[in-house]
Amino acid sequence: MITTNDVAKVFDTVLSIPGMSEVVKIDLKISRKNVLLLNHVIERGLALESDTPGLLGSLSEGGLSELRNVSEECLQKAGLVELNQKLTTLSEACK
Repeated sequence: MITTNDVAKVFDTVLSIPGMSEVVKIDLKISRKNVLLLNHVIERGLALESDTPGLLGSLSEGGLSELRNVSEECLQKAGLVELNQKLTTLSEACK
């Protein structure tokens, strides 16, 4: 049976493959709705405990920060920063 530690080692190995840190340009055209949803999914994933097994659990703090920046950049380019903040405030009020 594969253990959590084994899974973490596999993900760490995959992330260490030469070229994985190279910057790539992605021309992505998605709807504003999907930008909001993508941002929400990223934020939920980043809110998980750092000891979560899997790919997110093996990311460094720098990698997590970079992922947050990508999410924020998508919101900015779509002009959805203010709307996202208001939706976040609304959803927190419902908790």
